[in-house]
Formats: sequence, structure tokens, C-alpha cells
Amino acid sequence: MSRYLIGIDNGSQSTKVTVFDEYGRPVCEGRQALRPYHTPRPGVVEHPDDDLWDSVGAASRTAMASFPGDPGAIAGVGLCAIRFCRALLREDGTLARPVMSWMDERVARPHEHTVPEARWITTSSGYLGHRLTGRTRDTAANHAGMWPLDPDRWQWSEEPEPWRRTGMPRRMLFDLVQPGEVLGTVTPEAARHTGLPEGLPVVATANDKAVEALGCGLRDPGTLLVSLGTYATGMTTGPRDLPEATDFWTNYASVPGTYLYESFGVRRGMWTVSWMRDLLGEEAVAGARAAGLTVEEHLNAEAAAVPAGCDGLLTVLDWLAPTEAPYRKGTVLGFDGRQGRYHMYRSILEGLALTLHGTATRMARELDTDWDRVLLSGGGSGSDLMMRIFADVFGVTTRRAEVHNAAGLGAALCAAVGTGVWRDFDEARDAMVRLGAAFDPDPDHHRLYTRLGALYERVTRHTDPLYRELREITG
Repeated sequence: MSRYLIGIDNGSQSTKVTVFDEYGRPVCEGRQALRPYHTPRPGVVEHPDDDLWDSVGAASRTAMASFPGDPGAIAGVGLCAIRFCRALLREDGTLARPVMSWMDERVARPHEHTVPEARWITTSSGYLGHRLTGRTRDTAANHAGMWPLDPDRWQWSEEPEPWRRTGMPRRMLFDLVQPGEVLGTVTPEAARHTGLPEGLPVVATANDKAVEALGCGLRDPGTLLVSLGTYATGMTTGPRDLPEATDFWTNYASVPGTYLYESFGVRRGMWTVSWMRDLLGEEAVAGARAAGLTVEEHLNAEAAAVPAGCDGLLTVLDWLAPTEAPYRKGTVLGFDGRQGRYHMYRSILEGLALTLHGTATRMARELDTDWDRVLLSGGGSGSDLMMRIFADVFGVTTRRAEVHNAAGLGAALCAAVGTGVWRDFDEARDAMVRLGAAFDPDPDHHRLYTRLGALYERVTRHTDPLYRELREITG
């Protein structure tokens, strides 16, 4: 009898719940968009009400309603959630305050005991795992950032300094498990909320980027994975924590004891692409309708006709300023009479590729490696134009993940290991992960982008003084 696995991917913009067969082929999916962030004052960015749990319930119910098989053949569910979030829970596991987003300034600061009814401090995965299972257990691999975790042992620290630095007492933290271990089973209440079978094993994964990397099969240090999500970044793998690195940072990977090296990225990566799409509004919708395409397909088709380099238009993607330079803003420069709306759209795509090429090159230099190939995943990887731009900028073959929802597949892969469908992570990856189409670079375009990239790297040196002064004037 066929066996099935469920991957829950609670991302920054939506929750996706996908049922896969044991060979990683998607069977059905449910998706629920998250509500807009609640930002009552500067620095506070929250998921409103109980939006994360509500979205998991809605997406799960949709997926299960369209599942054509026997629910008894589902072996387990892997839970992947947004990283760098913080949740304060009451004794019964309900929210004492809304979940803090990864963009909330408080998650980078020590915990302050200002909520008397808060009994637990946990991550988004800890919160959702508790709602699913009733257990106070969470994956160690979603505790990068302000947590008292020992990065070598993947357990709570045995030293006093991390506890003092984070302000988190041990009695308020969940117990830790490793990716691929069972957190618990779906409770009757959670089964009613989600439509998942009662008693189904819920398996720990890692953080969303690490689970996405697992779902793309990333394991070769000569391969760069570019994740084109709300936060866009480049990633590769390694065996050690490297806290002294200057041009990348170390995250926990989905395979216990291994690490994910991440280049510095773009904090509103694909968000900026969506912003431009929405800014074009009804005109883009009408053009797509006339061509019989989706809006994204229409924009990509029109932008593909724009010359590489956009006739001199450059876009620097600081729509959300980095923490080290809070005065920065997005920059579009080089306008003249040759450009139109599709130049602007393509320039944003090129800006993503040029930015990530620069940060990934610096990471490769520090790791003493070269990128033999580039993989792309996330929403942008579905665009052939985006794939070609990245191939041309990097000068190497790029490939996309075959499964669009790589984080969902990575979560299902963890569930396959945790429930014994496959013996270990290597066997599960070999069975469940496949790559999609390959795109080779155009040599002429690569030479052009190499010259533009050298110029692009210098833009902020000239704009930073202007934006510092602008911030003093306008805030």
C-alpha cells in the first residue's frame, strides 16, 4: 500500500500544507494567506490574533478535503515554521500575546518579563507544535538568534552567560528534540481544527530556510542554493559552526549536527517583485487577460523582451533597510527616455540576482570554495526569466527544484525519516528529491552583468550619505 507524508510549511506570507507520496510527488495541497502584519508602533511587527494557527487549520482542512487516498495510509506530518519569531504562551498553550514576527525588533533583544500570564517562551514551531500535540517540545534547529542554545551540542546551554544574555529562565522553555524526531501526535482538538487524522505522528524539522534546503537536496559545498522568498538569500552546507565568519552567518541545518551557511540577503526580496506587480495594477491585469496569461506570466514575457541591463536602469533593493544601515532606502537610478514599466520590473529581478551574486561571492571566498552550480527555489524560481538572469549573472548552470514548495517537501522528508518510511536522511533525499529544468548562461550577458555588478557594488557608497541626510529631514 502506498504511504503518504504531509508537509506543513508556515511561511512569511502564507501557510501551505501539501500531501506527498513516499517518493516526494505532491498529491494535493491547501494554502491559506496570512493576514497583514499588525504594527501598532515602530519596531513592533506581530501576526494578528491567532493567525498562524488559524492558517494551519484552514490550509490543512483544504488539503485533507482533496486527498484522494486512505487517511490511514498517511505515515506522519512534518512541521516547518517561520524562523526568528517569538511566542509567549499561557499555561494552557494559548497565546498570551500575538506572535512576534521575525521583523519585530523585540526578537533580537533579551526577553523582558512584562506579561504576567506568560508561562512559556517559544518559537513559532514550538507554538504550532504544542497546538498540534499538546506537548512542550520543539526542534533545536529553529533556535538561531536570541536563545540560550549551545550551537555545538544543539541543547540548552550549560553555561550561565547565555541565560543572562537572553533573559530566559529554563523553566519557561520547551524541551528540545532533533530534526526527524517525533514531537507527539495530533490531539483530538487539533484533529477537529485541521482535519488531520487524530493520533498522526508530528515530526520536528528545523527552520524554514533549512527545511527548504533539505527539500532541494542541498548537500554539496560547491552548490549554492538561492532561496527566493520574502527574505532572499544564498545558502550552502557545512559540518561546523563558524561564528567568526564575517561575510555569512551559520544557521542550523535540517540534518542533525550539520549547518547551513547563509550569505547576507535581501529582506524584502520577492515582496518587492510583488509590490511592483501590484503597482502596475489593472493595466498589468488587462494585458495578462488579453494574452491569456497570469499576471506574473505576462510581466515575465514582457520583461524578457527588455535587453539585459535594462538600458542602464539599476535597482538597489533596500525596500526594508538592513539593521546595520537603518537609513537606507530602495534606489532606482539610470532613467532616460528608453525605459518603461517592464524595464522597471526586469531591473528588480536583475537587482535580486546582482545583490545575491555579490553576497554569495564573498561567502564563497571566505569558505575557500567556488560555485559549480546554482539551485533556485521559492516563488521566483518558477519564472524562466528569473532562472536565465541568475544563470547569466553567476555564469554557471542554474536549476530549479522540481517541486515548487521545497520547504513542504523538506518537512515531509523529515516526517519520512521520523516515522521510518525511509531509514535516514540520505535515503529519503535520494528517494524524494528531484531537480527540474536547467538553464545555461549566455556568455555575452554574463560579461555585461560582470561589468554591471562591479558598478552595482559601489552604489550604496554614494547613496548612503544622501539617505542619512534624508532620514534626518523626513524620518
